[in-house]
Amino acid sequence: MKILSYPHPVLKYKCKPIQKIDQGLRDIVAEMFQLMYDTQGVGLAANQVGLPYSLFVMNATGDPEKKEEEYVFINPIILKKNGKAKDNEGCLSFPGIHADVVRPESIDVESIALNGDVQRFQWTGHSARIVQHETDHLNGIRFVDRLSPVAVLEVKEALEDLKTVFASDQRLGFIPSNTEIMQELKKLEQLRC
Repeated sequence: MKILSYPHPVLKYKCKPIQKIDQGLRDIVAEMFQLMYDTQGVGLAANQVGLPYSLFVMNATGDPEKKEEEYVFINPIILKKNGKAKDNEGCLSFPGIHADVVRPESIDVESIALNGDVQRFQWTGHSARIVQHETDHLNGIRFVDRLSPVAVLEVKEALEDLKTVFASDQRLGFIPSNTEIMQELKKLEQLRC
């Protein structure tokens, strides 16, 4: 499992709801948490690691020792949004790129927990921002899609650099073609969706 970088097509893929929770899914979640911690992240969506599932993990502290702060969101839905706040965001799939993003300050969210129970949360501040960022991923929305035109100009060169690296890696065969990527996603969907 590795984190995919922009402009990988899976990052724009709308993830499918998970229908089956089993040991395989628990193993995926454990690996996602480990990868998130290894890369100093606070959240990680399934499509960031090439999986087409509506799933993300979060620990707002980023501290692997604080297991009580770990949350798993399966098939999350944001039910309510309140207020507005602007803050600086980055993303593991956009290495080295940070920009201000305006998002609702507080949210109500519902999802399924890893044990199959429905869970409901009210989040504010940093945690609300993480949940929104990761839920966006599951809907194929990258944080750069939410930037103001001025902010887009500020990160344009860095985005072009990532595109150049991706195109080169695809040309050299390190990354499959977009057609092959989509075929693999369809196979993976059949396992859990």
